[in-house]
Amino acid sequence: MPRTRNRVQTRERHRKIFEVTKGHRGKKRTNIKVAHQAMMHALRYATIHRRDKKNDFRELWIVRINAAARLHGLTYSRLMDGLKKAGVDLNRKILADLAVRDDAAFAQVVAQAKAALGQ
Repeated sequence: MPRTRNRVQTRERHRKIFEVTKGHRGKKRTNIKVAHQAMMHALRYATIHRRDKKNDFRELWIVRINAAARLHGLTYSRLMDGLKKAGVDLNRKILADLAVRDDAAFAQVVAQAKAALGQ
C-alpha cells in the first residue's frame, strides 16, 4: 500500500506563514523554512514591543507633565506629591493631555497641589 500525503493541509499551513511574511524580502518571503524563522522572529519582537510601547508612552507623559509643571514653579515629583496629598486622582495620561491642550485647567491642578504642599 503506497504512503499517502496530505498536501492540502501542508499547503494551507505554508500559506498562513507566507501571509505573515508578505512584506519581507528575498527568501524570507518565498522559502518556507526561512519564512517560518522570519515569522517567529517578527512575532517575538511584536510581543516585546507591544509591552515596550506602554513604557514609552508613560515616559512621554512624564516629560510633558514635568515641562508644564516647571512653567508653574514646581517639579514633577513635587507636583505628584502635592496631588497625592490633595487627594486628586488624575493619571499621568490625563495630566499630560491637560498640560498640552488646556493650560488653564492644568494651572488649577497645580494650584491644588501647591495648596496641599503648603506653598
